[in-house]
Amino acid sequence: VAVLLLLLLGLGLQVAAEGRRNRCFFNRTQEFCVCYNLSEETAGSIIQCLAATVVEFWGGDLEKYADFPVTDLDDSTIDTLGSLIIQKIIIGNVLVPEVLLARVLRFFSYTHVRELAFDSCIFQGTGDWSDMDGQDLPILSLSFHNVTCAPLTGHEPAFSSLGRWLGTLEELAVTGSRVTSLPCAIGRLLRALRSLDLAHNSLGDGSLAPAFCQGAFPQLQRLSLHHNNLSSYHGVCEGVGLLPQLQHLDLSHNELRAGPSSPCQWPASLQHFNLSNTGLDEVPAPLPPHLQVLDMSHNHLHTVDISLSSLRKLFLNQNLLQAVPSIRNYPMLDTLHLDNNSISELPRAEVKLLGRLQDVAVAGNPFSCSCSGAGGLQALAATGHLGQGWPGDYRCHSPEQYQGWQVAQVPVSVLRCDPAAVVAPLCVVLALLAVAGA
Repeated sequence: VAVLLLLLLGLGLQVAAEGRRNRCFFNRTQEFCVCYNLSEETAGSIIQCLAATVVEFWGGDLEKYADFPVTDLDDSTIDTLGSLIIQKIIIGNVLVPEVLLARVLRFFSYTHVRELAFDSCIFQGTGDWSDMDGQDLPILSLSFHNVTCAPLTGHEPAFSSLGRWLGTLEELAVTGSRVTSLPCAIGRLLRALRSLDLAHNSLGDGSLAPAFCQGAFPQLQRLSLHHNNLSSYHGVCEGVGLLPQLQHLDLSHNELRAGPSSPCQWPASLQHFNLSNTGLDEVPAPLPPHLQVLDMSHNHLHTVDISLSSLRKLFLNQNLLQAVPSIRNYPMLDTLHLDNNSISELPRAEVKLLGRLQDVAVAGNPFSCSCSGAGGLQALAATGHLGQGWPGDYRCHSPEQYQGWQVAQVPVSVLRCDPAAVVAPLCVVLALLAVAGA
């Protein structure tokens, strides 16, 4: 039973960190257990992990178990597995023979494990997945980070055998694994998937349309494609256009070209769009029409002139903007971040509008601390909606006598900034006194 639990819960385990013993460590407070370099001889220490909800296995040697006979479980072992409270298993730094994984995976159906993660693993060989035909598994979240395996294309028979389970999976992450393509067949099996993370891979423009083909990922709401090899804004638009439920799309850290506007239509459901760190020097068109959150920070934008009636949050920090975009184009806006641009002053008309927002951030700009410039920022700060950074990160760039000052410290009294407003009434009073004296 101990070896079977080792196979079920740890699936082996490869090179231990130097100085660590071959055993498990249980944190009772957090119900967390981590095991290093387990082997058949030291598998007894895994017993203490049976009271944990999260278990990690790092290092070990699975190759010697590749031919291990895995038979059906007896009733007592099934009852033991069903009594475990383990919800999440993480397996790292191990070479996984697929033939062994294919024989063992079906036994997870007797557990309550909801999340299974592989980190820095190598998947070797080809397994016979026929035993998984029609098999249900409780696992709803599956992730692979920094893994090495054969290309996914050509594995359609294995996907087919896993179809019943894949049809209930809700979250899938394959990150940092040099993925260049995703077969259409996978997406059509993942009928319940809500979240797909493909960040830090090698996906190009041409790989999206085949992956997100007709009928693929019908329930997908969140898609992360940051840190890939995408370059065409319109190509991405065409590639994900068939995702009917898509709400969150992250394209950050891809070098995108906007190009001329195209007739491409983004999914009407798209509400959160991350275009930060994409090298854009102009706002691409078209934008999804019903956006609520748009992040175009850390780009090279000089102007932003768009109109989005549903937009609530707009992030434009770390750009080259010289003026505040008119928020009249965003009647629902409550958050605007403009930190670290080239904005020198906030016009009075915009200050009044900005004061209605819940969160405004304009720190790190080269402010002109004229009466109107400093006064506008001080008035905005007085509303209590100026975000983090005030007052320390709001400093004067000009005029010379205030250079380096905190904007909050610049005097903006009526006598200094509008002496006529003081002198004119004083002259009237003096004139009236003179007339009275005469």
